[in-house]
Amino acid sequence: MSSTQLSEMTQTQRDRLAFIELRLRFLGEIRRQDLVTRFGIQAAAATRDIGQYKDVAPRNLDYDTKGKVYVRSDWFRPAFEFSAERVLTWLSHGFGDGEPLRFKALVPCESPGLLSKPDLETLSVLTRAIHKKIAVEISYRALSSGLTTREIVPFALADDGLRWHIRAYDRRSGEFRDFVLTRIADARLVTVRPEEREMSDQDIQWNRIVELELVPHPANVQHPDTVEADYGMDGGVLRIRVRAALAGYLLRRWN
Repeated sequence: MSSTQLSEMTQTQRDRLAFIELRLRFLGEIRRQDLVTRFGIQAAAATRDIGQYKDVAPRNLDYDTKGKVYVRSDWFRPAFEFSAERVLTWLSHGFGDGEPLRFKALVPCESPGLLSKPDLETLSVLTRAIHKKIAVEISYRALSSGLTTREIVPFALADDGLRWHIRAYDRRSGEFRDFVLTRIADARLVTVRPEEREMSDQDIQWNRIVELELVPHPANVQHPDTVEADYGMDGGVLRIRVRAALAGYLLRRWN
């Protein structure tokens, strides 16, 4: 992307172009209505924004006349440099989709950051598969079996507090499982539509909600009121509703 072209744009325009790229890269498509809804602009302005993005990154998108949508091209190359943290925040919380600038903190802050950072190109294949509801062929590393190839049908990202997983139907085992993002060595889209048994509504553990009750350990905590204050407990108990598939991660994290 030409830095000269970008420098001539306003910050608002650059933010909208960054949003276009995020949609293309991680969802595989961008519509004018996406810009209208996100930024509250008119359709004509959205058309101009897409035209500007085509001017600075002409090989990154094609127009699907049948679907009336701009789609990621096979020649796509990222024009903006987003961090893994920023992309995961956008995917999971819906903000942080503007131009990736280095902001100055309002007060002194330090954070160790993510120790486990997924490859963004691999992540983009998985998120496009989730968005399009199609399968993915992956090369996956496991401690027990080493590097294997399998097809999965992904439908959600999950953060266990230490690393990110993808929840998917595993065609090799015939089960719904979690796959650690950083253990996926390679991924490519498989255009065959999934079967009904492979869809998220068939994942019992994902759809079942359990309530956990966390309390200070009665034998190991000398001042339980400190733990209660740490975690905002009410009456010495913290009640959390969580998907059954993720309950084990939460308990290990809080143990």
